[in-house]
Amino acid sequence: MVQIKDLVPKQGNVDIVLDITEVGEAREFAKFGKPGRVATAMAKDETGTVKVTLWNEQIDQVKANDKVEIKNGYVSEWQGELQVSTGRNGTLTVQGGAPAEAPAPAAPEPESSVEEERIE
Repeated sequence: MVQIKDLVPKQGNVDIVLDITEVGEAREFAKFGKPGRVATAMAKDETGTVKVTLWNEQIDQVKANDKVEIKNGYVSEWQGELQVSTGRNGTLTVQGGAPAEAPAPAAPEPESSVEEERIE
């Protein structure tokens, strides 16, 4: 695991554990005709603070005071500030704090009132 003080721009394959201090408002965008959402969170460890870019469903999973683990993440730089994200191949897991809300179970399919004809 790396620490915030060891992060450098364009660094890939980053495994880091962070404490989320706040999550910003989600913004909607369209890229290549596909809609998406992005939000910026602030995170810290014992060595410093860093911005974390949250994409789509990650925004709903992560809350302030959560501890998150990013595996195979990517470090970018925007306007002189480092940002960590899952990049294309990374994963983000909430380890503590408020549990991530599980999606509601799908409603069962109603049974058809029409009986199927059997062909024998």
